[in-house]
Amino acid sequence: MTQDRIIYGIFFLVITAIGFAVENHYYLQLLTIIGINTLLALGLNMLMGYAGQISLGHAAFYGIGAYTTAILTVHYNINPWMSLPCALFLAVLVAVIVGLPTLKLTGYYLGMGTLGFGMIVHILFREWSSLTGGASGFVGIPPLEIGPISFFPARNYFYLVWFTVLISFVFCKRLIKSRMGRALRAIHDSENAAKAVGINTRNMKLEIFVFSAALSALSGFFYAHMVSFISPESFSFLVSVKIVTMVVIGGMASIWGSLLGASLLTMLPEWLHSFSDFEMVVYGLILMLVMIITPQGLTRGILDIYERSRTTKNKP
Repeated sequence: MTQDRIIYGIFFLVITAIGFAVENHYYLQLLTIIGINTLLALGLNMLMGYAGQISLGHAAFYGIGAYTTAILTVHYNINPWMSLPCALFLAVLVAVIVGLPTLKLTGYYLGMGTLGFGMIVHILFREWSSLTGGASGFVGIPPLEIGPISFFPARNYFYLVWFTVLISFVFCKRLIKSRMGRALRAIHDSENAAKAVGINTRNMKLEIFVFSAALSALSGFFYAHMVSFISPESFSFLVSVKIVTMVVIGGMASIWGSLLGASLLTMLPEWLHSFSDFEMVVYGLILMLVMIITPQGLTRGILDIYERSRTTKNKP
């Protein structure tokens, strides 16, 4: 516990230092997007990495959070902070409705079920133009404010998102170390064995699915109020693939792996402008290489290299 507090303290200081040091508006926005993607990857990592449940439709919950706050704040003039619980509630409600039947499936069948859900939601975003703006997108989403404090400046929004990431890390770490966390790992290893020792696997899977959906909706809320414009393509199947890739590359069952995977996949388009037409191919190749070289993800791979180097040094 003391070690975790030290790590979180260092993380807090690093966030604070970066916010003060970076002056460029574009770089601050890019770092903020990394924070939003970290929340997305963290939510899916809790579902995939710890509970072993595949989801290929998490961009739908991301979009539900974004579109709910956009519709409420623009069409109905509701305060953005009041729209946040509405966005979370709708995402949770949809997750329960979808999760009850689909979580009975396992493996690739579960992946196909969530994929279908994500495609349906994406079509709704695109075709329900009277409410969502359709393919042209949704404009005029207001910035977040608390009294006289506006989060429209990039630095303020950077701090808001990253401190939320820090709080989410702490909460997820406590959840993993709790009785529920141990039950989730048991389900991941063997669902039948978990049932045999009295774990209600159906409820556990549904609860972590709902929690994961809520984190995705929170990410969508932050994204919508940062860019002030959203479109269906921001929540397509490709985005779901990116989220899964973040989790796998960073390392499943690793909270810090979510941060590493989100950072790499967010920065990748900045480094590979010339390959923008082959985005899916590039992601696929990277995913293949990571799975071949470090099947447990980069975080675990880096730690293994560090441990081997320490062992080598300690040998006489």
